[in-house]
Amino acid sequence: MSAIITDQFRILSAKNFVTSVASTANSYYSFVGLPNATELSPTWNTSPPSPKDSFQDEDGTWDTIIALKKVTSNDVRRVVGKIDWSSGTTYDMYRQDINRDNLSLPSNATHLYDANYYVMNSKFKIYICLQNGTDPENTSGRPSLDEPDFTDLEPRAAGTSGDGYVWKYLYTVNPADIVKFDSIDFIPVPSDWENDTENAAVRENAATSGQLKIVTVTNRGVGLGTANRTYTRVPIKGDGRGGEATIIVGNDSKVESINISKGGSRYTYGIVDLVGGSVPTGSTTPTFDVIVPPQGGHGADIYRELGAKNVLIYSRIENDLENPDFIVGNEIARVGIVENPKAYNSSSNLNIDKASGVYALRLTGSATTTFAPTADSFVTQTVGVASTAVGRVISYDNTTGVLKYWQDKSMAGFNTDGTQNIDSDYGLQLNEFGSIGVGGSMIVFNNEVSTGLLIDTGFSGITTVINNRTYNLGQSFVNGVAQPEVEKYSGNIIYVDNRPSITRSTNQKEDIKVILQF
Repeated sequence: MSAIITDQFRILSAKNFVTSVASTANSYYSFVGLPNATELSPTWNTSPPSPKDSFQDEDGTWDTIIALKKVTSNDVRRVVGKIDWSSGTTYDMYRQDINRDNLSLPSNATHLYDANYYVMNSKFKIYICLQNGTDPENTSGRPSLDEPDFTDLEPRAAGTSGDGYVWKYLYTVNPADIVKFDSIDFIPVPSDWENDTENAAVRENAATSGQLKIVTVTNRGVGLGTANRTYTRVPIKGDGRGGEATIIVGNDSKVESINISKGGSRYTYGIVDLVGGSVPTGSTTPTFDVIVPPQGGHGADIYRELGAKNVLIYSRIENDLENPDFIVGNEIARVGIVENPKAYNSSSNLNIDKASGVYALRLTGSATTTFAPTADSFVTQTVGVASTAVGRVISYDNTTGVLKYWQDKSMAGFNTDGTQNIDSDYGLQLNEFGSIGVGGSMIVFNNEVSTGLLIDTGFSGITTVINNRTYNLGQSFVNGVAQPEVEKYSGNIIYVDNRPSITRSTNQKEDIKVILQF
């Protein structure tokens, strides 16, 4: 038994994902993490390893998440592959019959959506190519010489070069969407084509389903009666009705050109009726290819017409004094998307704009303003008899005394692949700082001599006032200890991207663009 999952299923899946993000029942977040990638692999920055897909690896990804940014409906768009118009390039033309037995020319694509049949011009206007100069002498089309730059509703040539191209204007990318969703390889399509007032004229112009626009000549014929004659109202037969063409016979008694004069309606196939149009068939009968538009006509359903089966998710990561969840001074080497993570210690979805994925300590002591722990160094605290809490430094703020740290299974005597590491110094469980026994005991870094720093067990809250200035700490502290704002290991991590490490600085921002391909 043979079967396929069609492109229309992928387009539907992309639509459903965008709808899911917009639903108030769901929460989607982008995240950044993995501050010590080169310790996992010395060649990480030159050759990041491919992520692994298992429950164990999903848990490992959670262990290294530093911070999350909420994704809203304004942060997602369906996108299609970017094809820039360039003079001298031969483009494919839209055809309804492209498949593995009938390739698109000149690209030899076996699917319509793999063909180069639409373009974006230099002003971010999108056009579909209805005719690429194909004729019996140029079966693969001709180079395009005139850049399309019009917004007419009806298809037409772009200029006067005679390159044979006919373009149909579809839409102009919104300037706000250019900033968020334009990328090297993809261009965004409008978010709600069915109700988009800005493009209503294009959509409504396509209202007649099956209206024909293009017929190509595949054989000009020989001996077609009187030379230099024009035949009008030549019927287009098929399952539609009302279609008519105009055929011009040149001085060599061959077909010079054919144009649709009436598009008719409801065609899914058609042939040019020479007999019905009183056109002589000659010693060699001319042949034609009637191009049938997509359902509803060109411009009726932009997602189906252009094959919008990809989704781009945009997040901007900025340093925010009011909510310092995204660290500076350390590296990130992983980004991803998580669906429906829970708020910490809750059964409800996380729903705040930014969230910390790490633990934090509020420290006190004379050295808080001068201490500068090395990123990724170990921090420990004795929390009971033969019991030690251990974490790795993510960042430290000398002003507020807030230390952010993370824990993973390697600190509990296990390797990253889950096998036991018998050389662990800290026992077989991840103990919590400040929560067992002598919670205010000394904090030690890399087993060095005591720095004189303690957990400030008298501090609780999310803000602190220092020299008459209020600082937002980004996390809520209880007795000097803050938990992540997200419940670790909750929700579904649906995308993971390992990439070369970058070190974040105070004046830095990152635009993260994730492409989901359905």
